[in-house]
Amino acid sequence: MLKQRIITAVLLLAILLPALFWPSPMPFACVVLVMLAAGAWEWGRLNGLSQAGAWVCMAACLTLCLLSWSWGLVDQPLPLLWIAASALWVLGGAWILHRGVAGWPEVPQALRLCGGVAALWLAWLAVAQARVIGINFLLSIFVLVWVADVAAYFAGRAFGLKLTQRRLAPAISPGKSWEGVWGGMVGVLLLALAWRQADATWQAPVHSLYTLLAERGVGLLVIGLVFLAAMSVLGDLLESLVKRSAGAKDSSRLLPGHGGVLDRVDALLPTLPLAMMLHSLTHFG
Repeated sequence: MLKQRIITAVLLLAILLPALFWPSPMPFACVVLVMLAAGAWEWGRLNGLSQAGAWVCMAACLTLCLLSWSWGLVDQPLPLLWIAASALWVLGGAWILHRGVAGWPEVPQALRLCGGVAALWLAWLAVAQARVIGINFLLSIFVLVWVADVAAYFAGRAFGLKLTQRRLAPAISPGKSWEGVWGGMVGVLLLALAWRQADATWQAPVHSLYTLLAERGVGLLVIGLVFLAAMSVLGDLLESLVKRSAGAKDSSRLLPGHGGVLDRVDALLPTLPLAMMLHSLTHFG
C-alpha cells in the first residue's frame, strides 16, 4: 500500500508541477479539469448512478467548465458568484450535516447530482481564476488546506478528547476531535505569519491570499483564515458522510493507494470558492 501511495504521488507531482509552473495558466487548468471531471464520475457512482449515468455526470461537469472557459469567465471578476457559492456551501453544508448520514438518501437524487457537479465546476473555475491571478496566490490556498489537515491530525493525536471530551462528528468521522479542528486553525494562522514574511522578504510580484487579507486589517485576516480552515473540515466531513451513506470506504480506486479524486480534493471544494470570495472583498469591498 505504501509503495502504491508513493508511486501514485510521484506520478501526480510529475504531471501537476510542470503544469502549475508553465508560463500559461492553460496547462494547469486542463489538468485540474480532467481530475475534477473524474471526480464527477465518482460522485455519480456514490449517488447510485450506473456506469453510463456516471459518465453523463462527468460530461455535464466537463461541459460546464468548458463553456465557462469559452465565455471568458476565467478572466472576469465574479464577486457575486463567489459570494453566492460561499453562502450555499455554508448553509447547505450545515443542513446536510444536521440531517446526518441517514438523511442523505432522502435528498432527491437529482438535487444531489446537480449539487455535486456544481460544486466541482465552481472548484475548477476558482482554481483557473486563482492560477490567472498568480502561482503564489494559488499555492497559498492549496497549502492552507494541507497545513490545516496535517496540523489537525497531529493536534488530534496529541490533545484529542483531553479538553472537550467530545468527538467532532462521531457518526460521520469518528477519528476527528474538536481539538484537532482548533489545532488546524492554529496551524493555518502560523502558516499565514510565515508566508506573509516570505512575501515581504522576497518581494513577491503576486501576493498570497494572506498578504492580501492582511492589507485590509488583521481582523479580516484572522476571521478569513479561521473560516477557511473550518470550511476545509466541512468539505472533508461532507464527503465522509456521502461515502458512509453509500457504504464505500473510498470515492473510487482511480488513484492507487490514495482512493479516489474526491478523497484528495474534498477539503478544497468549499475552500476554493470562499478564497475567491475573500479575494473579491480585497479588491471590490
